[in-house]
Amino acid sequence: MDHTDIGNTLHTRCEFYRRVCDLPAVVDPPQLQRISMRAGRIWALMMPSPLGAAVRIRMDRQGSQIGPILSHPRSNHWSFLIVPDLPFDASLFASLFSREVSVVRDGGTIALPSPSDSCSVFREWIELPSGPFRPSGRVVVDAIEACTSPLRKPIRKISHV
Repeated sequence: MDHTDIGNTLHTRCEFYRRVCDLPAVVDPPQLQRISMRAGRIWALMMPSPLGAAVRIRMDRQGSQIGPILSHPRSNHWSFLIVPDLPFDASLFASLFSREVSVVRDGGTIALPSPSDSCSVFREWIELPSGPFRPSGRVVVDAIEACTSPLRKPIRKISHV
């Protein structure tokens, strides 16, 4: 993926994330050449890459807008950046956890791709954010449920308001 349009220095990349993508990105800490953000008005759903790929395909086939997706190649996980509209529900989080899905909620740290990640070992974009859009967490959870084995207990239904 060509990252030149999103900034090829630490500070221009961070500025792109803040201005264009409306992500609360910061250089954290400068000596590590890392860009991150605190979850709050944006959360993430982190899952194994094969499930993430299936969820992405499912959302696309359902006509859902995808939104930003990060890859963490070393851990073989993807993170979907989402609107934080999931209810605080222990049974929901337990059901997601049983599918190896974790929710990065308020106060959690989400590391973003930086120019120093150019070798794509740490983080890279699967779906680069081009603006402030993030899908509803409920839509992504519905896709996770549809993509997981029918032998598993279904994720508790979330009411769509």
